[in-house]
Amino acid sequence: MRSFLPIIIIILIASAAASGALAQNTKAEKNMSAQSTSSPQEQNHSYVGMWVTDDGHIHHELLSNGRYDEARGSRRSAYQGRYAVTGNHIDYWDDTGFTADGVFVDENTLHHAGMILRRQ
Repeated sequence: MRSFLPIIIIILIASAAASGALAQNTKAEKNMSAQSTSSPQEQNHSYVGMWVTDDGHIHHELLSNGRYDEARGSRRSAYQGRYAVTGNHIDYWDDTGFTADGVFVDENTLHHAGMILRRQ
């Protein structure tokens, strides 16, 4: 039994850590869900404008009224919804209920959903 004690302790610590991470993720999801029901608000930041992938396939326009419009290839307005910027972080709430986020790594580069978009 004594040889199993370290293993049991490790399992308990791992379980506690996983439980804490789950609680933190649940809190973040509740915050995004609550924000998704609010209406878009006028945005006051330097990121308003058109953002485009290097291959030109994705055109992602951040509008000053807190809405965004994303074109993919020849499909105009493929995704539309609202967004909010906090510091260099952006949260999106698509009109269909999809949520996403991104990070402005500098004034001209946005990392979003595995893509790199550049200010146009």
